[in-house]
Order: sequence, then C-alpha cells, then structure tokens
Amino acid sequence: MFRLNGPSLIVAMCLAEILGMASFAMFPALMPGFIAEWSLSNTEAGWINGLYFAGYTIAVPVLVSMTDRVDPRRIYLVSAVVTVVSALGFAFLAEGFWSAVILRTLAGVGLAGTYMPGLKSLSDRLEGAAQSRSVAVYTASFGIGASFSFAIAGELAERLDWQGAFIVGGGTAFLALLIVAVVLPSAAPQRVEPESHLLDFRPVFRNRTAMGYVLAYAAHNWELFGLRSWIVAFLVYAQSLQQDDATWWSPPLVAAAINLVGWPASVFGNEIAVRLGRQRTVIFVMTASALYAALFGFSASLPFVVIVALSLVYGMTVTGDSASITAGVVAAARPEYRGATMAVHSCIGFAGASAGPIVFGVVLDVAGGGTSTMAWGLAFATMGLGVALGPIAVAILSRGRAANS
Repeated sequence: MFRLNGPSLIVAMCLAEILGMASFAMFPALMPGFIAEWSLSNTEAGWINGLYFAGYTIAVPVLVSMTDRVDPRRIYLVSAVVTVVSALGFAFLAEGFWSAVILRTLAGVGLAGTYMPGLKSLSDRLEGAAQSRSVAVYTASFGIGASFSFAIAGELAERLDWQGAFIVGGGTAFLALLIVAVVLPSAAPQRVEPESHLLDFRPVFRNRTAMGYVLAYAAHNWELFGLRSWIVAFLVYAQSLQQDDATWWSPPLVAAAINLVGWPASVFGNEIAVRLGRQRTVIFVMTASALYAALFGFSASLPFVVIVALSLVYGMTVTGDSASITAGVVAAARPEYRGATMAVHSCIGFAGASAGPIVFGVVLDVAGGGTSTMAWGLAFATMGLGVALGPIAVAILSRGRAANS
C-alpha cells in the first residue's frame, strides 16, 4: 500500500472523488429522454432528482458522525461499494418512476459515505491555512465530479445507451474504491473523546457560528442542486425556441462546462474570504446569486450563445460561496465534534439539496409546464428566493463575532 501525505494525498482523494461521482448527474443529464421514455411529469422527475439527495440526508448523520469514533476509511470503502451497486442496479433494473426513485436514493446513501468522510480524512491531517485550502480544493472538486458526470453521460448515451452510461459510471466508482483502498492510510480518528453519544448533536446546535454556515449551506444547496438537476432540461427547452439551428450545442456538455467553471470560482471565493473575511464574502456572493437566479430563467428566448454565456456566469455565482461556507463550518467546529458538526452540515445542507429540485419541478408544472418561459423563470426565481435566506442566517448567527470565525 502506498502511504501518501500532504499534497499528493489531496490529489489522490480528489481524483477518487471525481471518479466516484461518474453516475452522479447521469439522470439529470439524460432527464429529457427519461421524461419521454417513462412518461414522467416534471414533478415526478423532480422527485427522482430530489430523493437522490434525500438518501444522502438520511444516511449522512450516522455515517459522518461515526468518523469521530472509527476510521473514516472504512466508511468510505463500504459506501463506495454501495455507489457501485446503485449505478449497476440502475443500468439493469430501472424501468420507471418507482425503480428509479429507489436506486437513486441508494446512490445518495453511497455519496453520503464517501464525500464527507473523505473530507474528514483530509481535514484531520492539516491545520490552519493549509486545512482551509485543502477543504476548498476537495469541496470544489465536487463540481469537477459533477462536470465529469454531465460530460460523459451525454456522450456515452449517444454511443451506447443510457444503460451503458450507468454501467460505465459503476466501473469508475469501482476505480475510486481501489484508489482509496491503496493510498489512504488506515488511522484512528484524531480526536478528543466526545462527552456525548453518537447522535447527540446538541453541542453542534449550540455552536451559533457553525450553525450560521450550516443554514447557509442548506440555502446554497437548494439553489445549486436545483440548477444541476434542471439545467439540461432548460437548455433543451431554450434550444427549441431558437430561430436558427442551435442543435449542434450539446446541453449535457454545456452543463458540464457550467459545473466546471464552479471549481475555480469556489477556490477563488475562498481565497477572497481568507483575505477579506469569510462572513462578508459569503453574504455578498449569496446575495448576488439570488438576484441572478431571479432573472436567469426568463432568458430562454435569447440567442442560444447568450444563454450559454449567462449559464456559465451562473455557474460561477452559484458556487463562489461553496468552499467558503464549508471551510467556515470546519473552522468553527470544536475539534472533538468536528465529525458531528460535518454530519449536521451535510444533513441540513443536503435537505436543501433534496427540496430544491422537487420544488423546482412542482413550480414548473403549476406555472405552466416545461414549454412556458414564464414557468421556467418562476422556477429559477424560487431557487433565488431560497438562497437569499443564507446571508440572513450567517449575519444573524455570527452577530458580534469576527468575520473570519
């Protein structure tokens, strides 16, 4: 077994994160086809997207809290197996709404046991500015993983079919499992023995500064995963309105680019936060993104190249606060409750991720359906309304504390 430390371990863990997320966006990337093949409503499609994150939300309190007591590597490897099984299961067993819901929920459980436990393994080995930057790089790599998933989904489905795409997703998740098994050292958790039992989160809820960032994370995920779940369908709709031939643009590849620009935006946002103050930076970026979301959905009738440009800008505003929020939670957590704090962070945060895509689909149906620009505009505005609550939470719960706390 290779024993890596420092930058080399960060690179290896980020690579595993990206490979393990290959099937992450395959349903939303191919959603217009699933809606047609399975006769889904927008609300049903929203539920399939949302319950992926519900699986994450249900599993993450237990799985991430356990990292304060057992080696996170064990949790990661078992959860990676779940990810492989869910992807292959979708390829061979999914045939409609209910089977898709069950298998995507299981996939969310797999993500819960790999994403934050991987982050915990890194943050336990670093301190200070190095810890903040490692958190930023790993957190931002989530966007690269999402981009990778969007990119390969469309290409694989075109060359194979959607079943073949999910088979490849299961194979790359297995590669991620092998990488972590080889490079991540086994180690006892670096902690002081907590005074409470496994699922006693009261010390976390009493940490006002940490909870401000936790609630901001829920608002951030409401918008981010609403965008990731519905952007391909929106781009397909916008293509249908074009006077000229815009079909040479591939919506899944555009979605991949939107997610990809989130990586530098997230890292750069964290660097600004280190210099200018985390609280100030988070409030500014989230407010800007809320205003942008309120207008973005009404752009569907603009020239498609303009829509693509606007989408790329949205990819930056929606992720510019991501690393800063998570780094704020890690920095504010008491060392003996860092795993529990990250569990609350993920659970509440991904409750927002679960609700956002569902509410988006409901609003889309109620406001006129997927063939109405007004409906798309209102659905995206709902995402903006949700993310606007984040700056309020940070400002209120961090009141009287240092901006970088």
